[in-house]
Amino acid sequence: MGGKQKTLAILAGTVLAAGLTSPAFGSTTAHSPALRTAATGSGMSVVEWNRELITILGDPKAQPSTVQPTRSFALLQAAEYDAVVSITRAGPAYVFSVSAPGGARADAARADAAADQAAHDVLVALYPAKRAGVDQRLSSQLSAIPGGPGKQAGIGVGAAVARRLISLRSNDGSSAEPPRFRPGNKAGDYRPTPPKFPAPVFTNWGSVKPFVLASGRQFRPAPPPAVSGAAYATALNEVKSLGSKTSTTRTSDQTAAAKFWAATPVWNVWNQVAQGLVTSQNASLEKAVKVFARLDLSLADTTIAMYDAKYAYRVWRPVTAIRLGGTHHNPSIVGDPNWTPLLPTAPDPSYPGAHGALSQAAATTLAGFYGARHHLAVTSKGVTRTFAGFQDAATEAWLSRIWSGQHTSLDNRAGQQLGTQVADFVARHL
Repeated sequence: MGGKQKTLAILAGTVLAAGLTSPAFGSTTAHSPALRTAATGSGMSVVEWNRELITILGDPKAQPSTVQPTRSFALLQAAEYDAVVSITRAGPAYVFSVSAPGGARADAARADAAADQAAHDVLVALYPAKRAGVDQRLSSQLSAIPGGPGKQAGIGVGAAVARRLISLRSNDGSSAEPPRFRPGNKAGDYRPTPPKFPAPVFTNWGSVKPFVLASGRQFRPAPPPAVSGAAYATALNEVKSLGSKTSTTRTSDQTAAAKFWAATPVWNVWNQVAQGLVTSQNASLEKAVKVFARLDLSLADTTIAMYDAKYAYRVWRPVTAIRLGGTHHNPSIVGDPNWTPLLPTAPDPSYPGAHGALSQAAATTLAGFYGARHHLAVTSKGVTRTFAGFQDAATEAWLSRIWSGQHTSLDNRAGQQLGTQVADFVARHL
């Protein structure tokens, strides 16, 4: 597929008294027709807050390196979602709903203000050093909303939702000190990779409490094939040929795709895809919070499940396997101690693949909203690639990790399965 894709040119608060209710997760409740049909504002405010988070994450000092950014996206979007449905009552809450002062009447000003205040308060709680910019964003957003009791009620709802959600996630395990990783020395055991041999990252993340799943191991993939077997040899030899820095079998477009999908964190890329969809279709506030909440809760839980599996199986990376090819008793693998991948290897075990898992979760989620064959353009670092559907983009994302020398097809297939299972589970429960 990658050879057929086309690389294009560079493109240019106030807290009011509020009652809290906690319905069973995923349950539905009856709401009056007036509430179900209440108008909500534009989804652009949700897009702007999502962009604000990506901007914050562009500063490597914004949060500890041990905290996965997908957690922040999930908190932001879950807060906006619960704030809006607390006003509109148009669907079940993610965790809880907040009763707004002033009765049950819903209006756009109330919902908009609730979403903005919730987003602001989550980002301030997560990134207090970035408060000045976040305050400025809130001031700009709220100034566009007509004043009155509805606006003030919405601000109170948003603040209450954010405060409660941050409190609920304060002991989710994300702040625990990652355990020290001890590399193995047997064939197939993960060990730090050249050229800098960095310590593995997110060694504790599989133990973080998921947002929707029961546990990180709920959809753990089956164990990978033995490195001494034929299936592994076939998969590794594919990477050896296509993923080498000096490969003569990889096409120029495959090289471009490999670099494209590695240029920006993949969770950022898919959030930016969602930004484009919400913007181009002039989505309502209600639709926008649904899209982003389901996307980012799926990405967050896929990340937790992925790291659970990575550190359960601790499979070495292709660069290690190829350089030590003569040591794992597989006659179909010829070692090359000088083999170098196209791109530097990520510092964590190989199985399952992150791009396969996360891109599949995102594609599954977005296809559920917009249809499988929705034409889309995906942009990363000023370069755009076009696709006939979400699955085409996700497939190229995981293929790119073979072309860059990062993963085998075994890693990618396990990731695809995991991402699909998590996204489907989140969709059923949100």
